[in-house]
Amino acid sequence: MLRPARGDASIVRSPAAARDTSYHHALQQERHDTMNVTAIRTTPVLAPIPRPVRTASGTIDRFPLVLIDVTTDDGVEGHAYAQVYLPDLLPALDRTVAALAGMIVGMPLAPRDLHAVLARRCRLLGIKGLVGLALGGLDMALWDAWARARGEPLAQALGAELRPVKAYNSVGLYDAKSVIEIAEETRSAGYAGLKIKAGFPTLAEDLAAVRAARKALGDDIALMIDYNQSLDEAEALRRCKALDGEGLAWIEEPVLADNFEACARIADAIATPIQIGENFHGPMEMRAAVDARAMDLVMPDAQFIHGVTGWLEAASLARTAGLPMSSHTFLEASMHLLCATPTADWLEVMDAAGGLRRAPLTVRDGMVTPWDSPGIGLEWDDARVQRHRAA
Repeated sequence: MLRPARGDASIVRSPAAARDTSYHHALQQERHDTMNVTAIRTTPVLAPIPRPVRTASGTIDRFPLVLIDVTTDDGVEGHAYAQVYLPDLLPALDRTVAALAGMIVGMPLAPRDLHAVLARRCRLLGIKGLVGLALGGLDMALWDAWARARGEPLAQALGAELRPVKAYNSVGLYDAKSVIEIAEETRSAGYAGLKIKAGFPTLAEDLAAVRAARKALGDDIALMIDYNQSLDEAEALRRCKALDGEGLAWIEEPVLADNFEACARIADAIATPIQIGENFHGPMEMRAAVDARAMDLVMPDAQFIHGVTGWLEAASLARTAGLPMSSHTFLEASMHLLCATPTADWLEVMDAAGGLRRAPLTVRDGMVTPWDSPGIGLEWDDARVQRHRAA
């Protein structure tokens, strides 16, 4: 359990949190439906990553995360995190998570009910931006605690079986020369796929990087590209048409993610599947994208989609629409959620919290199997957390 020194993190407690109300472990299974949330701790960190993630919109050197630790009156803990791409916004995200936490501390540990409480309290403001990020992170931590109280991995607690899920290595923007090393590392690590960023100043540079990666990967490893919303519609059509026939599994977010009409026109005009979804702010936005036929494939983000609660609704939408559904970051929760997703496709491995986590990620034969420990299986390495705590 993470125990920062006074003043090092935000802690939201109920008045009863100071009392020792832990029950015997044998009672936890019987009482998991009545235990209360007594404290929620937040810790802002700048998490180390193996290499910077360069995109057409900027470079991420370290991942700004807010670690979220939930404690209950039965002594059960839950762990998750929220993330924001810009370090300057990390303090604001930390304060937002703590503010939402204050609305639910003292209430029973019932994740769907707590999600509804927060959604209702934030109805006038809306559940987007920092509020949506905070809600998604909190929801994951609450579901983690709930599954731990049951003594089950999250996937099993949701009624699914732990199973291997297909995994791809997700990296930044690399030119035709530097992408070869990335492709070779991907093959050596055992991934089934590689996703690279695109959006160089010229189409020729995009094509050169794709062709170099495709050649280095060989025919047995999938290749995807991600434009990160960097093109206008005309340029996106030009580039996507030129990339048809290059053996891509998908082209991701060629235009602004909420321009569903443009996404639909591009998807209709090219043969390569169009992938969007990481920027859906909740299931309602996914529903609108499905209605607009904005994509061939869908990949919600476990945080942006409003946590486990929102993901389960999104998975139902994908099933009804017949859309293969992949994940976006948050691999710890996502690999469990994909096990419970009827149209599960790919697990994205961009390991934002890997430098702070105890459990290593194991890729075998192109697949990742969720950890079989209770909950999500996320435990912090306290020493690393202290080392990378944000000022």
